[in-house]
Amino acid sequence: MESKNLFKEIKNDLPASIVVFFVAVPLCLGIALASGAPLFSGIIAGIVGGIVVGAASGSSLGVSGPAAGLAVIVLTAISTLGGSYELFLTAVVLAGIIQLILGFAKAGFIAYFFPTSVIKGMLTGIGLLIILKQIPHALGWDKDIMGEEAFLQFDGKNTFSEIQEALNFFTPGAVVISLISMAILILWDTVLTKKHKIFQLLQGPIVVVILGIVMNSMYMSGALNFSLAEDQVVRIPVPENLAGFFGQFTFPDLSGLANFEVWKIAIVLAIVASLETLLSVEATDKMDPYKGITPTNRELKAQGLGNVISGLIGGLPITQVIVRSSANISFGGKTKMSAILHGFFLLISAITIAGLLNMIPLASLAAILLMVGYKLAKPSLFKEMYRLGWEQFIPFTATVIAILATDLLKGITVGILFGIFYTLRHSYRNSHHLKDIKTNEQGREVHHIILAEEVSFFNKASILNTLNTIPANAKVVIDCTNSKSIAFDVLELIKDFEVNAKTKGIVVEKINFIEPPYLKIA
Repeated sequence: MESKNLFKEIKNDLPASIVVFFVAVPLCLGIALASGAPLFSGIIAGIVGGIVVGAASGSSLGVSGPAAGLAVIVLTAISTLGGSYELFLTAVVLAGIIQLILGFAKAGFIAYFFPTSVIKGMLTGIGLLIILKQIPHALGWDKDIMGEEAFLQFDGKNTFSEIQEALNFFTPGAVVISLISMAILILWDTVLTKKHKIFQLLQGPIVVVILGIVMNSMYMSGALNFSLAEDQVVRIPVPENLAGFFGQFTFPDLSGLANFEVWKIAIVLAIVASLETLLSVEATDKMDPYKGITPTNRELKAQGLGNVISGLIGGLPITQVIVRSSANISFGGKTKMSAILHGFFLLISAITIAGLLNMIPLASLAAILLMVGYKLAKPSLFKEMYRLGWEQFIPFTATVIAILATDLLKGITVGILFGIFYTLRHSYRNSHHLKDIKTNEQGREVHHIILAEEVSFFNKASILNTLNTIPANAKVVIDCTNSKSIAFDVLELIKDFEVNAKTKGIVVEKINFIEPPYLKIA
């Protein structure tokens, strides 16, 4: 039944998968380069992420592969293991097993604790990051690695200094390709797709890539008076034959199972990869026009299976990835067949047409990613979040700024901290409410305090402030009728107030106050 459903939307999934494939190739290679791993390891991770994880996942639109967020961890891990990539692969396999255990332990519920404002901030931040990171490639300055997402780079430069550098050393041939590509994409998106169905089936990015190859060929033949350097085109390893292709695979050194460092790296990889995946799952579901809900525990199992297989055959660690997922959604993907097909295209192309892929200018791919970035970070989203109020706008903005200034995980952490602040602020305000103050027959002011259903440690300060405002010789009624749970600190506070109230002539009445035995006054 599921296989029939997979082919149901093939007319949408096929063109989307081709776009994702073109986007994935340089990202897989760039992340491998940034990780200090063999270039082909990125392609392996992309193939496994597409075919294995795509098939096992419950996500209709998510696309998995090597993640830029893991590049620094991978680079450091390989160095820690004495430069042994084979030992590192053992850690990847172990990380996959840990993820499988997390999936069966139903740890996927963590995904539901990410606030909507932070997820939207993450998507917008990534959109802006894609734009900023792709500007140098669009201008022909390709020293910065495709797929890097951190603000600070290994060479001491940063996102903005790279753009400044690109403006000083741009390549006219790359700029021409970028401008024509952007014009085609905008025309396709705003005009042509509305004119005829053929333009919906044949996606603009596919035309852009074909045009890029043609223009690069014309540069090389001298038909156009421009040129592109080797580092301004895709550079996928080209095998001489099938044996050469299989010779690029690497296998783990299982003696690493007795190495404590390997286990430490595996645990870090499992945690970070799982968090990145769960964040991407939430974000992809938010972008889904049909608002599907991905089963998070199944996703952890799928990622675990993918990492076990990727590690066994020489691939980088895998997560679900926002850039590829958003490209999939932006260009019409409907089911997970799109992700699976992109994996097959990576596999087939690596065997058969690697040489042709190496004709694709990075400027063409930069134009496609600039369009993806714009769709993620439309100015209208900032207006929408602002209209929702400070409680949504501030965590959203903080997440965006922090992602641009640091990296994805640190940015998300900052956004969540702002979200927690507003949660605590709510909790502080909603701990109790006061009925109108009345005067009883004895002439005492009666202050009636009704505690909330859930009263936590964070409400202690708010309740204390209210109790401190009660004047001498008044009466206070502390009503716990609605309360299902009252934190020990608050119970202790009330008991302490009751003792102190006698010195001020305050009469304390408690309704349905559940008094633990160890708080009873002797």
